[in-house]
Amino acid sequence: MRCTSVYEKVSLLPGILPKRRMANRDYLMELDDENLLFNYRQEAGIMMGVEEEKILHHGWEAPTCQLRGHFTGHWLSGAAQMYHVTGDSRFKGRLEYLVSEIAKCQKENGGEWCFTIPEKYLWWIRDGKEVWAPHYTVHKILMGLCDAYELAGVTQALDVLKNAAKWFLRYTDGISREQMDDLMDRTETGGIMESWADLYRFTKDPQHLELMHRYERPRYYEALLRGEDILTNEHANTTIPEILGVCKAYEITGEQRYLDIARAYWKLAVDDRGILATGGQTSGEVWLPMHRQASRLSNKNQEHCTVYNMMRLADFLYQQDGDVKYADYWERNLYNGIFAQGYYEPYFKYSQSEDIEKETGLLCYFLPLEAGAKKRWGGKREHFWCCHGTLVQANAAMLQQGIYYAAEKEATVCQYFPSEVKMAAPDLSLEKDVVLRQEHDNRGETRPRAVNFILTVDGAGQAFTLRIRSPWWLAGKMSVKTADGADVPFEVKDGYACITRTWGKETLCISLPKTITVHPLDDRKDCVAFLDGPVTLAGLIDREVTLKGDVEHPETMFIPDDERQWSMWNTGWRTVGQEENIRFLPLYNICYQTYTTYFPVRKD
Repeated sequence: MRCTSVYEKVSLLPGILPKRRMANRDYLMELDDENLLFNYRQEAGIMMGVEEEKILHHGWEAPTCQLRGHFTGHWLSGAAQMYHVTGDSRFKGRLEYLVSEIAKCQKENGGEWCFTIPEKYLWWIRDGKEVWAPHYTVHKILMGLCDAYELAGVTQALDVLKNAAKWFLRYTDGISREQMDDLMDRTETGGIMESWADLYRFTKDPQHLELMHRYERPRYYEALLRGEDILTNEHANTTIPEILGVCKAYEITGEQRYLDIARAYWKLAVDDRGILATGGQTSGEVWLPMHRQASRLSNKNQEHCTVYNMMRLADFLYQQDGDVKYADYWERNLYNGIFAQGYYEPYFKYSQSEDIEKETGLLCYFLPLEAGAKKRWGGKREHFWCCHGTLVQANAAMLQQGIYYAAEKEATVCQYFPSEVKMAAPDLSLEKDVVLRQEHDNRGETRPRAVNFILTVDGAGQAFTLRIRSPWWLAGKMSVKTADGADVPFEVKDGYACITRTWGKETLCISLPKTITVHPLDDRKDCVAFLDGPVTLAGLIDREVTLKGDVEHPETMFIPDDERQWSMWNTGWRTVGQEENIRFLPLYNICYQTYTTYFPVRKD
């Protein structure tokens, strides 16, 4: 069943999502325009000889790095998304200035090249020389310009894009299909195919469609469609953005082969491979072998970029197929990836406290899952890894994606966060708009063992089906009641609780029971991670220890730990009956502490 994301119509209510968006806003605003532009001006010869110690952006943005300038493309994209969903005019003003300065650099470079690296990098990789992913850097800049144009209305960005396309048309004119296939097998091209697809969508110029086709990977696609395992030990984030290009190609052409390729990729990457407890499938930036995870737990699991890009793929496929597995995947990776790897900040700050909980963290390139792990946090201006870029995108518009979807006479609630959406009548094939509003309900004398929320529905007297995702972690029957406590009948279908009727303005009280569950390693079933609903837990211990208990009933091994402070229910646990009892926290609530995620479990 096809459906449509209505994220642009979502308002976030107080909770974890707007808090993260505010952190993202502050970081984007904190970065200086002149430093974001430095590498563009340096390549164009506009600004030379600046002392290195005065350059605030180092790491992968340093002028000596072959990826220099990539982050500014991400900044443009993140800022455009922030403007699109918040209307904050400060982002619009800064986008217009940055794009105008990039256009000046493009003019100085001869009218086409608008990038931060030398043109010869592209010629070098054509001839087989080693350069660190020049297409990747180019793509990030193109991506930022596309988003500045489409999401923030910066019209000059389209002129820059069209002029840049002229250079790449000439470049690829001299490369045969076989040479192009060889080049793409050797080097990381990012999602450049997606950018050319976007440009064609903007212009309808057949030359831009031709550019999109030239950046396809037919060798790779054919192997995917044959079901060959071409991912094991391959660099994960080389191919995920390429598949996102395939997704965009399907959206603009409607060619079934593109959708078939995207589905085949998901099957190979996720369905047939298995996942870690967090939802990730990588270590050291490469795909894990199928169902072989025990020997790959390391300090380099789960690259942030792969989490972000696989969530984008999940959203695309969900809109095509409506399969609940994509929504379950989204939820697991949101909590245990996006939340766990960026913008850590304690819920409470104590101005006179020296506790480690006062610390904050900007970004983890990787999410370590080895025993005795520690997160390594990147700095605001010191590193500028690729994941700095996906950080500012993942915490912009994506925070309200995935929550609600619309189809013909169907409104779907996929994720459970305080929020409100006004679904437009055409999205639902109705005559009037429909409004849904979620608010958490955590009342009670003890910590709730369920996700409880109040869902207000204003259906304007129209008949349609309300669908509420029945999550994979549900520990009992979902409860749906009216405001006065009467049961509301529903049908469970395809992973959703479905209520079909004529809707006025009504209030539903929904409870999703949860408990502690285990996620074993596929190739070491006695070694498990613990989850509280969709949230992966980690023990605050510096080594692997064997726990005693019944793995079939892991909830018997834990009791709540420090469950209440002021008006807030805490989320920690503590083991019982062990030789050494351990505190457990949600992985996304761990900052600088040492932790272990997987534990062997044996019965007494």
